[in-house]
Amino acid sequence: VGKATAKFLVTIIRAIKPAERLEIGCCIGFSSILMASLKDPRCHITTIDRYPIMIREAKANFKKFGLEDKITLLEGDAGKILPDMDRKFDFIFLDAAKGQYLHFLPHCIRMLNTGGVLLADDAMQNGYVAMDRYSVPRRHRTTHRRMREFIYAVTHARGLESCIIPCDNGLVMCTKTIDKVEINISGFD
Repeated sequence: VGKATAKFLVTIIRAIKPAERLEIGCCIGFSSILMASLKDPRCHITTIDRYPIMIREAKANFKKFGLEDKITLLEGDAGKILPDMDRKFDFIFLDAAKGQYLHFLPHCIRMLNTGGVLLADDAMQNGYVAMDRYSVPRRHRTTHRRMREFIYAVTHARGLESCIIPCDNGLVMCTKTIDKVEINISGFD
């Protein structure tokens, strides 16, 4: 995460004080460590990553900071792990493969407690999301389309209050306001 996003993450965590936190896309563990180091004794973080080199680095970093008891790292593809998870979370930080956000969304909504917050990083895709499809370099067009569909889905869902935050590469923040959120992802392939 960028510097401004890290500050925003700390600010929102301190404001809402979520006990159970899920991070999708651990990388080397920076965000998990940041969330776990805020001295909340109730806090527990579950994080997911699939890349062995990142997993090794994250585990070493958790140990280095003495946070192994506050962070659980699930190893594997989030697309395969999320459907089988039956836990509830107060806060979900989505920072994985950007083209998969819409696939992960129904699982995030299902696992998010009412009143909980979903925060999705890198939503503006270096400004590409605001551009016309044909202005986006060809290699980024699929991610561009999928991110636009994700943003549309969360900003038009019944039961989510959502906003786009122009911080670093863009954040989308959603609060779940009712138990049964209605999202439309029918146009997604």
